[in-house]
Amino acid sequence: MSYLEPTEFVTKMVDAGESKVYMSTQDTLIRAFMAGATLALAAVFAITVSVNTGSPLLGALLFPVGFIMLYLMKFDLLTGVFTLVPLALIDKRPGVTVNQVLRNWGLVFVGNFAGALTVAFMMSFILTYGYNTDGGEIAAKVGKIGEARTLGYKAQGVGGWVTIFIRGMLCNWMVSMGVVGAMISTSASGKMLAMWMPIMLFFFMGFEHSIVNMFLFPFSMIMGGGFTVADYIIWNEVPTVLGNLVGGIVFVGLPLYYTHVKTSPHRSL
Repeated sequence: MSYLEPTEFVTKMVDAGESKVYMSTQDTLIRAFMAGATLALAAVFAITVSVNTGSPLLGALLFPVGFIMLYLMKFDLLTGVFTLVPLALIDKRPGVTVNQVLRNWGLVFVGNFAGALTVAFMMSFILTYGYNTDGGEIAAKVGKIGEARTLGYKAQGVGGWVTIFIRGMLCNWMVSMGVVGAMISTSASGKMLAMWMPIMLFFFMGFEHSIVNMFLFPFSMIMGGGFTVADYIIWNEVPTVLGNLVGGIVFVGLPLYYTHVKTSPHRSL
């Protein structure tokens, strides 16, 4: 059968986390760069569909194609390693330390950001024909998103910051369900379907994904968005990254690990 039981795929989660810890610096950066770039292109695609059709739902339905492509190529997103890599530490895999976990997160962050930023410059260039026009409707839409998701939160003070944090948690709850969901099947079609459902949900609901934001906000600033780098970092990227970290490990990694790997004793009848 192409379906794996939780006890089987959760062990695969721990194995995957361990393998990422021991991956070379070069391979980690390359895979992270490609993941950030691929997801950025998917975000442009979804926004373009939404603008051209007037249907945000259709954009959300199609956005998961980017996530599916990068997962099948075994590229790494920060949201995924937030969930998988700590499990190797918790499981006391030989040689896995806190420093190695943090090293992996740092390298993936840098690679994701570089990939997303590259696509931001490429898309801004082609939409403006070398920065000779205003970028049209797509650029205007992204600019509004950037302002709403920085200055809009900033206007609410602490409540706005916490709101982003919670949206970040909810986002990686769903994204990590996609990462883990792909492990329940040994068929490509089964993996795609399992990934598609939660990714569509997070995108349509407007939850905050740190890597998508690594593209959206630099692109918005390039196209004239009315906010600063400090606004982006303080009022979006930092709380989003922290929310993604908590959401992935607390709502997905730990519950699956402690109920399918380190299970409690069975109740006697």
